[in-house]
Amino acid sequence: MRLKKCILAGGILLSTALLFACGNKAGKEAETSAAVSTDAEKTAETEKNTDAPSEGNKLKIVTTNFPSYDFARAITKEDADVTMLVKPGAETHSFEPSPQDIITIQNADLFIYTGGDSDEWVDGILESIQDKNFHVFKMMDAVNLIEEETVEGMQEEEHDHDHEHADHDHDHEDADHDHDHEDADHDHDHDHDAEEGPEMDEHVWTSPKNAITIVEKLEETLSGLDESHKDSFKANSESYVKELEELDKSFKEVVDSGKRKEIIVADRFPFAYFCKEYGLSYFAAFPGCSTDTQPSAATIAFLTDKVKEDKIPVVFHIEMGNEDMVNAISKDTGAKKLLLNSVHNVTDSDFKAGKTYVDLMKPNVEALKEALN
Repeated sequence: MRLKKCILAGGILLSTALLFACGNKAGKEAETSAAVSTDAEKTAETEKNTDAPSEGNKLKIVTTNFPSYDFARAITKEDADVTMLVKPGAETHSFEPSPQDIITIQNADLFIYTGGDSDEWVDGILESIQDKNFHVFKMMDAVNLIEEETVEGMQEEEHDHDHEHADHDHDHEDADHDHDHEDADHDHDHDHDAEEGPEMDEHVWTSPKNAITIVEKLEETLSGLDESHKDSFKANSESYVKELEELDKSFKEVVDSGKRKEIIVADRFPFAYFCKEYGLSYFAAFPGCSTDTQPSAATIAFLTDKVKEDKIPVVFHIEMGNEDMVNAISKDTGAKKLLLNSVHNVTDSDFKAGKTYVDLMKPNVEALKEALN
């Protein structure tokens, strides 16, 4: 993972340097961006000489994933141009920005991202931006974080660290000189691991309580950038927070009246903040940021046995994932298969229909009700 981060950061910095060197020519030749915008035709470059947009111009906001896009859209409505880089329906964990995406970020007034593994490409881009009028909002900085955990039965992902060991041993056999050089790099990587500490869970928005905190802090940032619309931003934020509070209340009522406090997710598990907020225990196939899609026999057996032993009536899967495992466990145990939407991304049809975070989370209330009774 550390090697991957170094390679990715280096690649992004090189791409950025080439973009500046080639100027407009590179911009014209760049592949069309994967960005999806509320006003897709208005992505031309503009001069930003003040912190607030000039009269007649809207704030340009660029976001990475759907939750950040939806929160910004809910606060600003028609008073800002909000662009989402990750296409609807795309896998967010493997997203890497195109040259045009990098330019889109550089031309923004505000860039909103989550942080964590999914956004490990961001640092290289931010280091390249010298514009004092460019602002950043990181969602992971807005809330109290918890560590990403691996619970019993969960299949751990093999790390690049293991592969680096294999490469290191192979080079040792080939040449003593290379061995000495890679030893230094190898020790350097270990130092970084020690400095970085535990990996924090990035899926902060899955708790409606966290979503409320993020929206309120984002509104403060946006009002500071565009004081001419601060009253409408405040009113829009308060209105959306009320919807989030109703959502939170619904989840609390379902959990409080439930017969059990355990859920099983035969998929990746991005719901740590959600479960902590409502006092739920869980078992799942993979950690939230895992790139694995094929479970081991041991993982399938563990979850199947858990469903049977604890008489779990529902097995969950997440949106746009591989449903082979949940189908198999459901068939073997008789448990009902249901979607528990993490709202990490949105389908193209839901995006075009203007669905919000709240719209997509509401069906989870009824799904959870079935799972806990």
